[in-house]
Amino acid sequence: VQLVESGGGLVQAGGSLRLSCAASGSIFSINAMTWYRQAPGKERELVAGISRGGTPYYPDSVKGRFTISRDNAKNTLYLQMNSLKAEDTAMYYCAATEGGVLSPENMDYWGKGTLVTVSS
Repeated sequence: VQLVESGGGLVQAGGSLRLSCAASGSIFSINAMTWYRQAPGKERELVAGISRGGTPYYPDSVKGRFTISRDNAKNTLYLQMNSLKAEDTAMYYCAATEGGVLSPENMDYWGKGTLVTVSS
């Protein structure tokens, strides 16, 4: 499975961005897909996940601001980010697992990331 992210960039605080993750390869094996982020000097953090059936998960830090979705026909995962804050600045990664646990060590596939910079 190959994952390729796009859509990152520079945005002002309060603005919006939509990230995309195109999946290819043996995607039938994927159960859940996620977005992680990692800021300089910080650990990788889960920001959203979605099950094969479409059930989303968000941590409190982004709940109400970020929306994860998937277009199965296009094999693409999205992350709509609204009301962005300076602390959302990070490299954002798409990841997928054949299992059901949304922790970094359980992700089977990772993209290379797309950089999001929020200016205050």
